[in-house]
Amino acid sequence: MDHFLYRDGVLHAEDVPVADIAAAVGTPFYVYSTATLLRHFRLFDEALEGMDHLVCYAMKAASNQAILKTLGDAGAGMDVVSGGEYRRARAAGIPGERIVFSGVGKTADEIRTALEGGIRQFNVESEPEMEVLSAVALSLGKVAPITIRVNPDVDAKTHAKIATGKSENKFGIPIARARAVYSHAASLAGIEVIGIDVHIGSQLTDLAPFEAAYQKVADLTEQLRADGHTIRRLDLGGGLGIPYERTNAAPPLPTDYGAMVKRTLGHLNCEIEIEPGRLIAGNAGLMVSKVIYVKSGEGRDFLILDGAMNDLIRPAMYDAYHDIIPVIEPEAGAEQQPYDVVGPVCESGDTFAKQRMLPKLAADDLVAFRSAGAYGAVMSSEYNSRPLIPEVLVKGDQFAVIRRRPTFDEMINRDTIPEWV
Repeated sequence: MDHFLYRDGVLHAEDVPVADIAAAVGTPFYVYSTATLLRHFRLFDEALEGMDHLVCYAMKAASNQAILKTLGDAGAGMDVVSGGEYRRARAAGIPGERIVFSGVGKTADEIRTALEGGIRQFNVESEPEMEVLSAVALSLGKVAPITIRVNPDVDAKTHAKIATGKSENKFGIPIARARAVYSHAASLAGIEVIGIDVHIGSQLTDLAPFEAAYQKVADLTEQLRADGHTIRRLDLGGGLGIPYERTNAAPPLPTDYGAMVKRTLGHLNCEIEIEPGRLIAGNAGLMVSKVIYVKSGEGRDFLILDGAMNDLIRPAMYDAYHDIIPVIEPEAGAEQQPYDVVGPVCESGDTFAKQRMLPKLAADDLVAFRSAGAYGAVMSSEYNSRPLIPEVLVKGDQFAVIRRRPTFDEMINRDTIPEWV
């Protein structure tokens, strides 16, 4: 469920007409619903009720500080994967004890920043990282709490570019080597092992791969405890998918996921962390764009929009599907026709959809890309010297620009021409 609905023939974001936002800020832009963000966070939080737990929003999905503060004020922790994300979370008011630092390539400087600023734990992905982390912690007179990410070699049956839990993926250590690596960790004075971390991929639409991975984690927990390690926290990652294509079967609900976690891991009496990103933010955002031209080609018509692949790269990068709907509601039974929906960037890959059935549209009509709240604005760029597009947050009948569109001068003047050129 989201809070983007037609009212009186106009698409609304909560109680705000989307066309009013377009008139105020120009197109293209992203718009997020506070009510949807909070609803999805609370669904996860309630799904784990009865277990000691923390829902850590994976902020790589959408990292504007207004979104982070909205979720943080509701009790969410944050999962960060870079020093920049750590600083952004702290700037949004998230306390260090609610920030988990993940990622395969943490630098010594990033580690130092998090240790000095406060951190809940580091999710360690390799033995070399573990040794650097211990050395940095000792240089600061600190002991760093860690979980070690294990790779359970479970096929998440998702897109190859977002799978993370198979043996050929770069993430974590092979679960078969876990006991030896935990033994090594116990010998390092600058770290304290507190748990296990696992994450098998993104946009999963079936609970079976999760359950297979979590059963392996349960077995490993028992083995490590028998070896004398204190395992009191299990970080289960994220990955639960959302229904990008409304005609497809819906992915499992957070309540189903929570029941599976309790069934698989509840007997271990561990604190549970989960790191949803897409399911919290994905359906909480739209990208709104305007039709520049309708172009007739050889055997097909093109809708040329002012939004492009640099604004929403998922279709070009992942062949991702997004529902595209007109901002003005079509009349019941309105005739539809196929369009190739494209942007103005000078790349054939700047294509959002091919032969998509849509109502007849004309220049200056507004369209909205559904489920664009996750991995949309955060992955955008200035390719073709196109300024980053605004982000807007709606709450009830209010809206605010939470990232403005830079001017061309601001974008161009970041360049520096050496005096010898």
